[in-house]
Amino acid sequence: MAIGIAGYGAYIPRFRIKVEEIAKVWGMDANAIKDGLLVEEKSVPDQDEDTITISVEAARNALARAGIEPKLIGAVFVGSESHPYAVKPSGTVVAEALGIGTNYTTVDTEFACRAGTTSMYICYGLVKAGEIKHGLAIGADTAQGQPGDALEYTAAAGGAAFIVGQEPLAEIEAYFSFTSDTPDFWRREGQDYPKHGARFTGEPAYFRHVVSATKGLMEKTGLRQQDFNHVVFHMPNGKFPVRAAKLLGFDTRALEHGLIVSKVGNTYSGSSLLGLTSVLDNAKPGERILVTSFGSGAGSDSFSFVVTDKILERRDKAPKTEDYIKQRSYVDYGIYAKLRGKLKV
Repeated sequence: MAIGIAGYGAYIPRFRIKVEEIAKVWGMDANAIKDGLLVEEKSVPDQDEDTITISVEAARNALARAGIEPKLIGAVFVGSESHPYAVKPSGTVVAEALGIGTNYTTVDTEFACRAGTTSMYICYGLVKAGEIKHGLAIGADTAQGQPGDALEYTAAAGGAAFIVGQEPLAEIEAYFSFTSDTPDFWRREGQDYPKHGARFTGEPAYFRHVVSATKGLMEKTGLRQQDFNHVVFHMPNGKFPVRAAKLLGFDTRALEHGLIVSKVGNTYSGSSLLGLTSVLDNAKPGERILVTSFGSGAGSDSFSFVVTDKILERRDKAPKTEDYIKQRSYVDYGIYAKLRGKLKV
């Protein structure tokens, strides 16, 4: 019984702010920052956009591609580190907006930027066990970055949603997870902005976990680098995924369709999953996709997907990721600060 992605959808807010605009305010060299991060601009949520609204829009696109009734969904998992409520699930609001009904289970997941891929695996397990027919897995964020901090140049907004079930357009072939207690990034209850270990986030955090999870998947399956047509890694910036690909021996051309961070920024829980939606917008039947997420704290989920013929009949039933990337309107730092609530009274 093939189980995998029956439908997928993306959503990225239309507002953007350029790296130059942020650098100008803090007296920084914009060209040096762009060269260091390989990011040109990032998405910014409007005043009426949050993790829930992003999740709903992405999920509507996923439902359109899956072609199923919302009430057939038996589980809803929203992965994010920017849930609007500290106490109250995002999942119930999303399900209500989609018309899923009341016969479903939901819980919000949180593991920094990894929560969306873990939600997908939970749905996969429930479908495989026969407990539900379809599950909805979402990774979405309106990421926070303290004014003047390096995160401010990349912390963005966006998300992706996936209907997990039978008759998939991309079958889940294998999964592997690698996790450790690595405190590279954190935000305590009540704090407005996260703290991070600067360069510590690279070697012992991102690269160790992404490389280990990917190697674990390949050892588990016996697959080699050349067996994958497309590769997506979590994108905190443009340099990290390219370096990870080189460390693992992949041809960096396999990153082409999924490496969208330069025009969108780091959408945290939506990052690797938006890369996956962009790949699915371009993949051909029979092609194999590798996706490895990363969440600080720290852990990575690695998936192998095999695209099926059903991609051809479902792909054009909803807006593509590139449609959202191209639909943009630029704001200055003042509007950005207002929209992100950076002005404190």
